[in-house]
Amino acid sequence: MKNSSGIGSTISFTMSALALVVSGFTAYQVMNLKSSNALNASSNAVSVPSAPVSQTPAPNNSFQTVNPPAAAPTTAAAAIAPGQFVKPAFGTSAEVELLSVKRIRDPQTERPEIVNVQFRLRRLSHDLPSGFPTLSATSTSARNPETSETYDIAEFDRATSSIALTTIQPGASVDGYVWLRIPEGVSTIDLFLENTQAFQNVPIAN
Repeated sequence: MKNSSGIGSTISFTMSALALVVSGFTAYQVMNLKSSNALNASSNAVSVPSAPVSQTPAPNNSFQTVNPPAAAPTTAAAAIAPGQFVKPAFGTSAEVELLSVKRIRDPQTERPEIVNVQFRLRRLSHDLPSGFPTLSATSTSARNPETSETYDIAEFDRATSSIALTTIQPGASVDGYVWLRIPEGVSTIDLFLENTQAFQNVPIAN
């Protein structure tokens, strides 16, 4: 019975010692794992760079005016507006207004080489210049402002007869016209009527 007690004590001591070793080893593994996790967390916090912040410009809600490119000159010029081209005539006694400057086809050639100029002579004053003041449409001419090429009337029977200023009452007016032969590619002219200041940069409408 004494031997059995001794053996039991030895087994109990051995089991206790083994349990203590296992418990110590387990505690060591837990402590080592916690230390490793803490180190990794610290390393990750330091080594991981922050994502770059893209700087997107703030939207511009203001409208910007963009000038369109200048259009190339063409023969399709706009018609002149009423009162756009008015020049003194016979000094200060009268004035001439351009009513229409339009390209038409030559009745003989069917080519658009004729410019029909319609004008209005208005008497302004009771006073008249000396002599016999008249405006003859057949004396009308034109000039190309870019090349200085000059153009004359197409036909003498395609123009108003001479208009005598003495036949017009102050405040009244008389209309006239003249055909000029001008090449198709010309879209702007300087216009010269008798006893009237020159009209410059007059567009030719189609």
